[in-house]
Amino acid sequence: MSHQNSVVKNVTVTLEEDVAHWARIEAARRGTSVSRLLGELLRARMERESVHEQAQAQFLAVEPRHLKKRGAYPERDQLHDREGLR
Repeated sequence: MSHQNSVVKNVTVTLEEDVAHWARIEAARRGTSVSRLLGELLRARMERESVHEQAQAQFLAVEPRHLKKRGAYPERDQLHDREGLR
């Protein structure tokens, strides 16, 4: 987890015992500390959300357009006509 010019901040985290147990095992499995594991998991989450927010902004920036001419789709009443089922 090497990010240039990153300022490292210590925080205290309170975990439920089963979560703490899992974190210790997972950190050991990865050959790292619980602190570093949590930092990596939080950074990954932050980056995923950032990518999602960018994609959403890009999508919403595009002007909406009609895909087909009006009347090309069946009307609601036609789709829900149940006469044949009665």
